[in-house]
Amino acid sequence: MKRRTTMKTLFGYLKSQVGYVVLSFAGAFAGAVISLYIPLLTGRAVDQMIGAGQVEFAVLTDLIQKIVLCIVMGFFAQWLTNYCNNAISFGVSHAMREDFFSKMKRIALARMDQYAYGDLVNRMISDVEQVSDGLLLGANQLFSGLVTIVGTLIFMLLMDVRITLVVIYLTPISLLAATFISKKTYHLFQKQSKLRAQVSGIVNESVSGEKLIQAYGQEDIIMEEFARSNHDLKVISRKATFYSSLVNPGTRFINALVYMAVALVGAISALRGLISVGQLTVFLSYANQYTKPFNEITGVVTELQNALACAGRIFDFLEEEEEQEEAMQFPGEVKGNVTFENVSFSYEPDKPLIQNMNIEAREGQLIAIVGPTGCGKTTLINLLMRFYEVDDGRILIDGKDIADYSRQSLRAQMCMVLQDSFLIQGTIRDNISFGLEQIRREEIVNAAKAAYADEFIMQLPQGYDTVLDFEADTLSQGQKQLLCIARAMLHSPAIMILDEATSSVDTLTEQKIQKAFHKLMKGRTSFVVAHRLSTIMNADCILVMNDGKIVERGTHEQLLKKDGFYRKLYESQFDAAVAGKE
Repeated sequence: MKRRTTMKTLFGYLKSQVGYVVLSFAGAFAGAVISLYIPLLTGRAVDQMIGAGQVEFAVLTDLIQKIVLCIVMGFFAQWLTNYCNNAISFGVSHAMREDFFSKMKRIALARMDQYAYGDLVNRMISDVEQVSDGLLLGANQLFSGLVTIVGTLIFMLLMDVRITLVVIYLTPISLLAATFISKKTYHLFQKQSKLRAQVSGIVNESVSGEKLIQAYGQEDIIMEEFARSNHDLKVISRKATFYSSLVNPGTRFINALVYMAVALVGAISALRGLISVGQLTVFLSYANQYTKPFNEITGVVTELQNALACAGRIFDFLEEEEEQEEAMQFPGEVKGNVTFENVSFSYEPDKPLIQNMNIEAREGQLIAIVGPTGCGKTTLINLLMRFYEVDDGRILIDGKDIADYSRQSLRAQMCMVLQDSFLIQGTIRDNISFGLEQIRREEIVNAAKAAYADEFIMQLPQGYDTVLDFEADTLSQGQKQLLCIARAMLHSPAIMILDEATSSVDTLTEQKIQKAFHKLMKGRTSFVVAHRLSTIMNADCILVMNDGKIVERGTHEQLLKKDGFYRKLYESQFDAAVAGKE
């Protein structure tokens, strides 16, 4: 996203905080005016003390009281500004995270799959924090600095035009240096933000899949990938830091020259009697106040460049096209007749995966889908659930095209059990009843018993009220999967989908699940994707897939007689099982 567009979108978020913005500006303006008024009072006090004649202590006391009052008022103005700026920062980051999280739920899964898990987490957490910090620093110093610069110029012009012109002539040098460096750092901070997300993604994936990485001996490869990305991040960060570090010292040097020039010209004017010593004191104070915001603002510019780069990544995601939700709800009760008519699909336009596929599943049938990895088994399920949309053809349920109805009402007719068990932070009861309301405890227990989960649940400290602690790894993988199966049984959908649901469960548990599954799935259309062919021998129809096509279909006995692809798969698994026992 371009920087101008990013800033425009960012200002849109600031509009929701308009009350705090107004108060912040008011506090910053009041604080700047007060800080400009104090040097005037100080200059008068100096002239009062060193002027000719006797010191008028009543006047001096009055000036000191006014200075003290201004200091107190300045404190409250600064407090108000800081409070409002923090409220703005927290409000904007809160709104951004809500929009980001909400957007994730509205984007098509096909589009979401193009983002790495770590990249999304980094954008939502780290990038938002960077934007928040940049806004906080910018709001604290930018506006008050601008007010101070303009105010000091006005006061100095009213006191002495010649000295003020010296200040004005030297100012553009500082601005040009800061502008040149800020453009350079913006692009570097963009690269830094992308690389930070890349490193974060590698770390997240490594932590979540550490067992798998070690099991396949991929530690060195993952380490090389991390080291390479981490090195790139270090190089870019050094470049960004090098240029950004030039901003503040450079402007401080130029501003020091401004201060010296004001002191020199002012001292000569005082010696000539053109200004008083008190006025010279005021001028030196104003020169310091004038140059100080430049030092602060140039430092803020670096933070703002980083914040804008992170904001651009956030807004790029927020601009992703959303799923168009159909208004029609799936009508009445679903019987479970499922038809694929000439369905074609590809993840990439030039690489077709599924071509002209036709499938007929009648009410209550158990349809098994088998085949080698990458043949399109899971893709079929994703199309049926409308996680992805077909390129050609249509999918019908009870003769109705699923593309004509809302995804939510469609998915309410199905239940899915995945190989990777999804559990929420909550009790066992909450996990089994996930997605349902007003479910009686008796129903939850019955579902758990049917899934053979009740026995191990009752052995937990609080039974069904046990809170799952993922860090402590309270449950085994098999137990987690049993809970997911219990959840599916409780939903009692018209169409059941098991995507390799028993591949992570031990043989004994798998046999129990299969018995409960066949009993409870009677009268319901079921699709089962499994690598182990022993789990789907009783299927009404087995679809054998290879290279995105159905190469064989039939019952277990029928397919064995054909002496084709299915029989080779079956025999290879049987031979492997025998070899494992030996």
